[in-house]
Amino acid sequence: MTLPLTLYGLATGLASPLVPALLARRARAGREDPERIGERLGRTSWPRPKGPLVWLHGVSVGETLSLLALVEALVDLRPDLTLLVTSGTRTSADLLARRLPASVLHQYAPVDTPGATRRFLDHWRPDAGIFAESELWPNLIEGARRRGVRLALVSARITEATARSWSRVPRTAQRLLSAFKILLPQDPASADRLSALGGTCGEILNLKRAGSPLPFDPQALEALRGAAAGRPVILAASTHPGEEDLIAQAAEGLGALLVIAPRHPERGAAIAQDLGAPRRALGQIPGPGDAIWIADTLGEMGLLYRLADVAVMGGSFPGEIGGHNPLEPARLGIPVITGPDIANSADVYAEMFDEVCALLARDGADLRRKLAGLVADPVLRRRMREAALAYAGRQGQALETALEAIAVLLPPPEGKAGEA
Repeated sequence: MTLPLTLYGLATGLASPLVPALLARRARAGREDPERIGERLGRTSWPRPKGPLVWLHGVSVGETLSLLALVEALVDLRPDLTLLVTSGTRTSADLLARRLPASVLHQYAPVDTPGATRRFLDHWRPDAGIFAESELWPNLIEGARRRGVRLALVSARITEATARSWSRVPRTAQRLLSAFKILLPQDPASADRLSALGGTCGEILNLKRAGSPLPFDPQALEALRGAAAGRPVILAASTHPGEEDLIAQAAEGLGALLVIAPRHPERGAAIAQDLGAPRRALGQIPGPGDAIWIADTLGEMGLLYRLADVAVMGGSFPGEIGGHNPLEPARLGIPVITGPDIANSADVYAEMFDEVCALLARDGADLRRKLAGLVADPVLRRRMREAALAYAGRQGQALETALEAIAVLLPPPEGKAGEA
């Protein structure tokens, strides 16, 4: 154990008495589930099922959704395993409640204090743990190491700023990364940064490349197509503050219906007030005179992408979000336009640009030009649709790579313990 890790453990231990009050305040602000705060403290009312248990963790929506294809594959391949998925946000928990197979358990991840992580690990006693993207919580990782949990960090992503911070405590970074028996970086840049911090990296793996088309309600889609009244539909997907106005201005006067689906649906009321638009959360549908409709509900992106003729990806216009996964619309053949901030999926976007199933808009004026071109040209939309479907169809190898890599961590099937 390094000195910084020891000091971190002491500091988080001393701060532990303050955590319940902090969580209660976050719950009042809608950022924690008040009925499940105990889980954030490592407490649960659920008994641990008998037999081997594999734990998968992603902090927020993007990370947990990237794990879904892996979870579904493990359910099919290893029905003898209990799968526990943890996440850290209410939005991710709500989505997982809709998307996880019925046999899979979900808990909120414990806050990273010694007591909360100890209670969590002592109760669930995982045989293996699979973390997605960038979760390096010292108490949780060290606690799992001491208990002999076989850990993997898959689709690992680390930004230059984060790597620079960890480089100030190089022995600590190396200690934490060494807890992972398998370390599969998401992209070459992350591989270089993790290696510089002392990690032993395997092959490149981006789990966001894997996955099935998002589910949808066919009756709801039919109703919304009727409401669109033959107009082209532009979907502003997973938007963040500042982007709604920019996209609305770019789409104005194009004769299309603009559907805005904010990344955080609780922002829907404010967006609707600013833009004078009806809201799905209130049961409202767009009328013939509505140019904008706010889709501020959870779990309906599969429906909204199928409704769309073009998707403008949020989180990609100037800011520090880094964009969102363009493969979700590509799997449904939806032409994609993105802003310039695409650090989270830069390698995927580079390939999609090359294959002309995604376009880059450098600013609001450029976005308007590209939207106008696509709205007016159904032949171009059809060609981009075909290119998107072809590209997305070739990405399934990522899931096979992940399954092969983590197989060595999994408990052997019953009756095959001697073959491990």
